[in-house]
Amino acid sequence: MSKWRIGVDVGGTFTDVVGVGPDGQARLAKAASTPHDQSEGVIQGLRNLAEAAGLTLEALLAGTERIVHGTTVATNALLERKGAKVAMLTTEGHRDVIEMREGLKPERYNLRLAPPEPLVPRSRRFGVKERLRADGAVETGLDEASLAAAIEAARGAEAVAICFLHAWRDPAHEQAAAEAVRAALPGVFVTTSAEVLPEIKEFERFSTTAVNAYVGPPVSRYLGRLAEGLKKVGYAGPVFVILSHGGVTPIAEAARLAAGTALSGPAGGVAAAVALAREGMAGDLVTFDMGGTSTDIALVAGGVAKLGRGREVAGERIALESLDIITLGAGGGSIAHVGAGGTLQVGPESAGARPGPACYGRGGTLPTVTDANLLLGHLDPGSFLGGAQRLDVEASEAAMARLAERLGISMREAAWGVYRLVNARMADGVRVATVRRGVDPRGATLLSFGGAAGLHASAVARDLGMARYAVPLFAAGLSAWGMLRTDLRFEVTRSVNANPDASLAATFAAQEEAARARMAEWFDGEITATRSADMRYGEQVFEIGVKLDGVDWQGAAMPDAVRQAFHDQHEALFTYSLPQDEVVLVNARVAALGRLTGDAGRYVAPPMLAAEPRQVWRDGGFAEWPVYRFGDLADGATIQGPAILESPTTTILVQAGDTATMDARGWLMAEID
Repeated sequence: MSKWRIGVDVGGTFTDVVGVGPDGQARLAKAASTPHDQSEGVIQGLRNLAEAAGLTLEALLAGTERIVHGTTVATNALLERKGAKVAMLTTEGHRDVIEMREGLKPERYNLRLAPPEPLVPRSRRFGVKERLRADGAVETGLDEASLAAAIEAARGAEAVAICFLHAWRDPAHEQAAAEAVRAALPGVFVTTSAEVLPEIKEFERFSTTAVNAYVGPPVSRYLGRLAEGLKKVGYAGPVFVILSHGGVTPIAEAARLAAGTALSGPAGGVAAAVALAREGMAGDLVTFDMGGTSTDIALVAGGVAKLGRGREVAGERIALESLDIITLGAGGGSIAHVGAGGTLQVGPESAGARPGPACYGRGGTLPTVTDANLLLGHLDPGSFLGGAQRLDVEASEAAMARLAERLGISMREAAWGVYRLVNARMADGVRVATVRRGVDPRGATLLSFGGAAGLHASAVARDLGMARYAVPLFAAGLSAWGMLRTDLRFEVTRSVNANPDASLAATFAAQEEAARARMAEWFDGEITATRSADMRYGEQVFEIGVKLDGVDWQGAAMPDAVRQAFHDQHEALFTYSLPQDEVVLVNARVAALGRLTGDAGRYVAPPMLAAEPRQVWRDGGFAEWPVYRFGDLADGATIQGPAILESPTTTILVQAGDTATMDARGWLMAEID
């Protein structure tokens, strides 16, 4: 008998819970996010899902096969600088690596730019006498007295990051130090660079380990509370967490590699886009995920999402593999204000879940993007969240009027300015995700999801010269749904850092064996493996990722297929290749995948109140737009803009010149004239 599968996406304003039931139907429930403890919002979202399915919470969870969760705890800790108090033990003489970074400034010509403040201040970075050479040979053994002194100095820290020179070659010194720290400081979160990122390049390795230590305690505490809360309400099945690379992992592994959850929530949306591309939505998709606090943008080309390394989150380098996602501080809760020089600005500050936009009636007094949409007639104050929450028009008017007075314009003009400005910001984000990656967005389809994206999709697509945008019926919960369309993933990486030779075949084989063995501890189903490498030309100082699946590694030299794959990838990224130059393979990567099964489910929208025509403000006045219920559109139904489509959790503006058609597979595809 099939069981429920549940995806949970915690956003800045709402927590989305998607459940695919034994009947094959997919249901969406929402609950207000609870920033003080996200697990409370998750449990409430599960209660709301049970109610929507006509079940008790206990009955729902008793019949649930798995829960997949996306969390923003790590991201919030970095953004708000509210992570753990961290101490770092490092090779004597190298405690300033994370402060010197790579010797480069983010803005090299800005002479007044303040240096970034490291997560671990210098006063809590302690040198230990030990030293490995670059080839892994021991130059100075681990000095026990020096280690003991460093551990004593680290007392009072919540987490300890251990980062020794060349530990990627041999982790023995780091492992011994970790054992000593755990013995002397029980209860402290301990992490080593060799287990977080066993790769060459000190700054990336040290920085990623410091981030892992910084976010490890809050992530571990949160996941512990979540597991305990689920246990109390009767859930005994597995909980998986989606990581930044788009794969999922058991809750214990997510707590260990907490830095890998930095893009946890947005990764679900990209996973959904990959699934929709493979189901025939379009060959190339640009994801446009606009929620209450931020907008996440990524490119899915040919049904494949790009993975990258060296991402910065809140100014901190995390060199783990992650999806190439651009995040903007632009969402429904983004606050509009007057900036320097008296100009209108929108975001990045957000009203969040509490107090939220002024129209939420929770005490908010500042105008937001949602308030602008309400005042322009884009939203019906009586049908928000299917009528469960009535929007306060007077509060929006009061908030926007104060902004308009400072700008010297009318209230509606201020709202129109907010709407147009946030659209321009989001269009710029799409350009970063596409044009700066060498991709012309005009040939792609804008996949719009998140609660607020449908209000802006047509305008953003038009700004970019795109011909199509798509909005799934499941738009408001697509990230949570996408978490149910991805697989378990575990990666094993090894730095080779030499010209390839016969040992590479053994290296990849050993990594694959280790990855499969770890996956088998979590999973008893089908396991597959993928191979890739970070490669460069001999004189270069940076690497690019190259997929190497299907390559025959037999022979003493690098196979021609590997060299050609690198040349092709280099040409695709930079428009040139150098076939005559030396090719170097730096990092060998293997990922084991545990294939999770289950149908996607067909979303059935809950009933709504009758849709009435609405007055929409454009060009200095109001005009009547017809309103349709999104969930009632028959397969093949065509809507000619201007029009508004409403569902309980999202609203779509189909502008004049747009022709929108309902696809039988569950999404609206709009062509722009």
